[in-house]
Amino acid sequence: MKPLLLTVITFFPILGVLFLLLTPKEMKRAIRNVALAFSTLTFLLSLILVLQFDRSTARMQFELAVPWIQSFGIHYHVGIDGISLLLILLTTFLTPLAILSSWQSIQSKVKEYFILMLVLETGMIGTFVALDFFLFYVFWEIMLVPMYFLIGVWGGERRIYAAIKFFLYTMVGSVLMLVAIITLYLMNGSTSFDFLEILRNIQNGQIVLKPPQQHWLFLAFFFAFAIKVPLFPFHTWLPDAHVEAPTAGSVILAGVLLKMGTYGIVRFCLPLFPESAVTFAPYISVLAIIGIIYGALVAMVQPDVKKLVAYSSVSHLGFVVLGIFAFNIQGLEGAMIQMVSHGISTGGLFLMVGMIYDRRHTRQIGEFGGLATSMPVFSTFFMLVTLSSIGLPMMNGFVGEFLVLLGSFKANFTFAALAATGIILSAVYMLWMYQRVVFGPIINLKNLVLADLSFREKFILVPIIVMIFWIGIGSGSFLRTMDYSVNQILQPFQTQSLFVHK
Repeated sequence: MKPLLLTVITFFPILGVLFLLLTPKEMKRAIRNVALAFSTLTFLLSLILVLQFDRSTARMQFELAVPWIQSFGIHYHVGIDGISLLLILLTTFLTPLAILSSWQSIQSKVKEYFILMLVLETGMIGTFVALDFFLFYVFWEIMLVPMYFLIGVWGGERRIYAAIKFFLYTMVGSVLMLVAIITLYLMNGSTSFDFLEILRNIQNGQIVLKPPQQHWLFLAFFFAFAIKVPLFPFHTWLPDAHVEAPTAGSVILAGVLLKMGTYGIVRFCLPLFPESAVTFAPYISVLAIIGIIYGALVAMVQPDVKKLVAYSSVSHLGFVVLGIFAFNIQGLEGAMIQMVSHGISTGGLFLMVGMIYDRRHTRQIGEFGGLATSMPVFSTFFMLVTLSSIGLPMMNGFVGEFLVLLGSFKANFTFAALAATGIILSAVYMLWMYQRVVFGPIINLKNLVLADLSFREKFILVPIIVMIFWIGIGSGSFLRTMDYSVNQILQPFQTQSLFVHK
């Protein structure tokens, strides 16, 4: 059963899709219940991975390799290490909460909506478990389709524009990555798309990558992942997609899909092309710092609370990229923790923006004010999630940012000092937004009669708060999970001459 566990978790949401296909579209309550049940069961199954995961090794676990298209050397090869385990758990944790947040806001084409949500979950999990390049690419593209329709069908007024922009940006990156994958396959003697086999052959010299070849392959993979992150200046699709997407779409987009880019950099770019990673690290780090500061400055002037949170993602993901290219354990583990923390905090923020949008049908900060009086429970939850996004000590955001800055200071003092300004700016725009929405003057009398959080909404937010404090206080359990995997990825960089400024 153990080798099959990853496959069961990956495709269990598709079983839910089959049930939904057999459910009449008029039975909206049954459709919602089926989608929630299968996404929740997927999360519970993923907890088995935690219980059976061996933290004392860097090797892939729960591995399964079965021939698929043998004439092209394509295998169904899946497995996880400490890095992918955390991201799978993030995916299975957020999906049922996102589905539950759609309980009342989605009233049209309910059946199709929840089918797409479950297909999206399978695509996301599959991307994190795939160890065959062809399989990885299939899951990567599967993930793109449901998100396109979620934005384009159930989004806001400019949903078609946002959906097409999201699709085109991601497709450009996907084509570049496909060219690089095919090139590696040909260099491997056209025998296999298997990532671990190609990695071994590069490390033992059977595949010889000369510097120009390695640089071009690195850039092809990196641009695909940088667009998904999105790293400055490839970020312009993100605010449109976030603003126009339904609440659940924004939660999944910010919580999980953006992490596909940083995961791809860690999983593929660093191990396969270490020399190129070192060569381009200073330039990538500069882009990350620009993203940190630019994202924060633009967030400060946003009148739309959802767009403010979207630009905050550009800033926070800049920290992740900076930590990755510090090439030390503090930076990389900080980046991994920040990926998980950002998914929880920003996912929570989008959930709460959706809750007040359902009541007021506006996201304009100027339309709110005085919510502390009419919605005290909401205001309390909103404060906790806001503080976690800022990086208050004892909360999840602090751990990742602290480790990233620590790793960055060890690599390059100037870069770290510039990045640290992003933390100050994040406090400015998040606290200013919170003050105006919750404690600002009551401009619209509708704010005085808003209903506070329902039991369903509290049920959604409590797990978010639990995770915020768990990571903030008990981060050691998360760090121990990835220790060996991170050390293995960093091995090629221990002897490299990095861009260290004494």
